[in-house]
Amino acid sequence: MTSSAQNAVSPARRRDVLAALRRGTVPESGLDLFAVGIDRLAPHFDEELDACISGGGQFKALRGEYGAGKTFVSRWLAERAKGKDMAVAEIQISETETPLHKLETVYRRLCERLATSAERPSAFRSILDSWLYALEEDAISQQTDIADNPEALASAVDQLLEERLSALGSTATAYSAALRAYRQADAGGDAELADGLAAWLAGQPHVAASLRHRAGIKGELDHFLALGFLQGLLSVLRDAGHPGLLLVFDEVETLQRVRSDARAKALNALRQLIDEVHSGRFPGLYLLITGTPAFYDGRQGVQLLPPLAERLSTDFPDNPMFDNPRAPQIRLTGFTLDRLTELGGRVRDLHAAGQPEAERIVNTVDDAFLADFAASVTGKLGGKVGITPRIFLRKLVDVLDKLEHHPAFDPRKEGPVRISDNELTATEREARAGTADDIELDV
Repeated sequence: MTSSAQNAVSPARRRDVLAALRRGTVPESGLDLFAVGIDRLAPHFDEELDACISGGGQFKALRGEYGAGKTFVSRWLAERAKGKDMAVAEIQISETETPLHKLETVYRRLCERLATSAERPSAFRSILDSWLYALEEDAISQQTDIADNPEALASAVDQLLEERLSALGSTATAYSAALRAYRQADAGGDAELADGLAAWLAGQPHVAASLRHRAGIKGELDHFLALGFLQGLLSVLRDAGHPGLLLVFDEVETLQRVRSDARAKALNALRQLIDEVHSGRFPGLYLLITGTPAFYDGRQGVQLLPPLAERLSTDFPDNPMFDNPRAPQIRLTGFTLDRLTELGGRVRDLHAAGQPEAERIVNTVDDAFLADFAASVTGKLGGKVGITPRIFLRKLVDVLDKLEHHPAFDPRKEGPVRISDNELTATEREARAGTADDIELDV
């Protein structure tokens, strides 16, 4: 990325990105700045996102070892989806917090994590209100003479509401009933009922029975009803100006560690979701999952359910250059030292942009330094480049911060890179244990 492009980044965005790297986490935004090695995927992802916007459904599985960039790519894709006015939600699959076999919990997490280009999580209530506003605007556009007639406007909105909800069919009747009640509560100024119905529509448990009774709604959201709620949510999103939803299930490989009965149910739930996406039940939905090769190929993962294995089956050529980007699975090959150096250059330029000390920072942390620094950090982690990016960027931002604040600081005189166990993940510590810090490069 050119320095001019880096300078175009707003100070707030630059600050948020660098703060995330400083913590050792993947930034929530600004990932287009660091799309090293994945630019080739952009046209194919855009093609699939556009298909969702046109009313289709898409499914894709990302595969890669730890550090290959699965979370990075999924959030990079989320930014592209937001740029097309789609809503996005990223869910971390886990046995205790979000078990995949309990779709009612998955739906609740979806609503809690729902975001748009203008709204951070949870954007659900804001989207509901936008939906109501859009109904009124559409009703007025059809009958301009009702704009100043509250009763006529309310009647026209109710009629339009029924037309929109009828498209959901019988599978989302509970969702439709709650939307009708929410519209009436909002129009009547009944804030307590509106709040309760919004919570129920978002899948929240323990909504007062008295509120559900007033709205004519029975029961709680369950596994089977959740699919109808997802269908209803997609309709609301489209009417509110968001033509699709990117739903990310991150770290699906955690299913390998759950009880065998729960794992079987989870795999079947995933198979069911994929089939429903392909059947056209969820127009506008792009379902993305991320997992390790062991999850897709091992005996404790996808291969336990042959119908799911068949749906995810992908023929990978020996040379990743010839991978098919339209296949069910996308293989992420991870970083090389050259890519890591290029990534470091982008972070350096982002950090230096707009600073009085920019020239000194760029000249001190030049490409030669970055190459040595990348090799040194990689050496500390067993020479495994694939697991290096997180700690490499964290250490690099620390160097850049010191250059900014201390004119006399020279990183080449500071000796070898120091990495303590308490700043590493379990996987990184395992890689480090095999080296005993026996690779020392003078940076």
